[in-house]
Amino acid sequence: MALVKNTLGRLAPTEVNGKPAVPFQGVGKFRPTGRKACPPIPTCLDYPEDGNKVVPDLRSALKKAGVRNGMTISTHHHFRDGDTLPLQLFNLCAEMGLKDLVWYPSAAFPCHAPIAKHLDSGVIHHIEGSLNGPLGDYCTHGKMRGLGVLRSHGGRAQAIQDGEVHIDISVIAAPTADQFGNANAVHGQSACGVLGYADADLTYADRTIVVTDNLVPFPAIPIQLSGTHVDMVVGQDSIGDPKKIVSGTTQITRSPDRLYIAELTARFIRDSGIMHDGFSFQAGAGGISLAFALYLADMMKQAGVKASWLHGGSTRYLVKMLEDGIAPVLIDGQAFDLDAVRSIGVNRGHIDTSPLVSYNFHAKGNYINLLDAAVLGATEVDANFNANVVTHSDGRLRHGIGGWQNCMQARCTILAIPAMRDRMPVVVDEVTTLCAPGELVDVIVTELGLAINPLRQDLLDAVKGKGLPVRSIQDIKAEVERTCGKPSRPKHGDKVVAVVKWIDGTVLDSVYQLG
Repeated sequence: MALVKNTLGRLAPTEVNGKPAVPFQGVGKFRPTGRKACPPIPTCLDYPEDGNKVVPDLRSALKKAGVRNGMTISTHHHFRDGDTLPLQLFNLCAEMGLKDLVWYPSAAFPCHAPIAKHLDSGVIHHIEGSLNGPLGDYCTHGKMRGLGVLRSHGGRAQAIQDGEVHIDISVIAAPTADQFGNANAVHGQSACGVLGYADADLTYADRTIVVTDNLVPFPAIPIQLSGTHVDMVVGQDSIGDPKKIVSGTTQITRSPDRLYIAELTARFIRDSGIMHDGFSFQAGAGGISLAFALYLADMMKQAGVKASWLHGGSTRYLVKMLEDGIAPVLIDGQAFDLDAVRSIGVNRGHIDTSPLVSYNFHAKGNYINLLDAAVLGATEVDANFNANVVTHSDGRLRHGIGGWQNCMQARCTILAIPAMRDRMPVVVDEVTTLCAPGELVDVIVTELGLAINPLRQDLLDAVKGKGLPVRSIQDIKAEVERTCGKPSRPKHGDKVVAVVKWIDGTVLDSVYQLG
């Protein structure tokens, strides 16, 4: 495999899973050419005259879709750790004798660990999607035959739209659907709120199968996904467990240090002048980000300030801001808890969106261009503000990118992180895996103080004299090292097992096999 240095000095392959790849050229330097991809032209002559696309079961649907060896099959993850359909799907593919499939999920979770058996047996050749937990370990230890390709939510939609990834069959779990294929996630026993991650798949896949456990008469209102793109509908008893949408990573922190980080982040938003009537923001779903939303809401109420709109993944805390009138609109791509699921069904100001709209960098603008601030987490940050979100310092793949990279396009991007975890530095000399260039990270907030990127002199000027504990990133790193020492970097081989794509589709970094 040929590796070349990209503009940030990271080694990147020029070919990924048999397709040409462009190494990262710099922020805003790569411009795409050509036209968008498209599925084959369909005709109503091939579909039932009465509009009833229901078939007996998923096996029948796959056969009718022409499933064969080597195809790319996509799924979405709105059920998060309750996402049961992919394992059912690939168990069925194994029974059908299929081989060398590519799984293109919008994300993978610990519940998907059993899919490793289908990688071992050759049913699945490789996964192009986030590789968390057991599947992350599987890839990091060099067991997967192809390269893992790690993309942001927007990068995944961009790759579909641009034809970088061609989806042969998309299998969409829909909590409610009608016989024509119109679908929503608002109603039914498996309601998960929104279905935006399946939007690009629905639009560009050659064949689309909607699987539901709540088949209703036409029309399934509201229509979040249109049946005009759907080939077949399957009804079955269960498609996922919405109770497992909530996970350990979507619970508010109870750590005093991390609560302080959350409060300090909210104070920065307020004291820098970002918090003003009509501002907008997005907060992640990690423990610190959730606590930040609470602190900021209190500060907004005290100051009589209202936001113009909020962007999610949504949580009960953002829903409360909507319902308390702190913001009139919550634009939502993913429900992180059941309060968010409930809200989108009853609040007119709670609007669903998709990465194809909100996050897509190869579009005529996207929603993040309009966002005043984004508050996110990270696994590592280095002295040049470069940030990592997929591996820890041990080099193992632990997390997906999600919308994290896309939020770097906000007017102010803030990483609210502990300076150390379990006596391991988070602020380091050089990140293990590069997921965001430092020039796009504006502020780092830790329990040891906050560091503002020297490129943002406007922010440095705005908080001068406000009593915030502003320090240089080098000072924070030095204090961390006095406390933790300076651990050695992970030992890895020369074999690349995965690549990190930037939001424009170029290769930002490589992940290497561990022993």
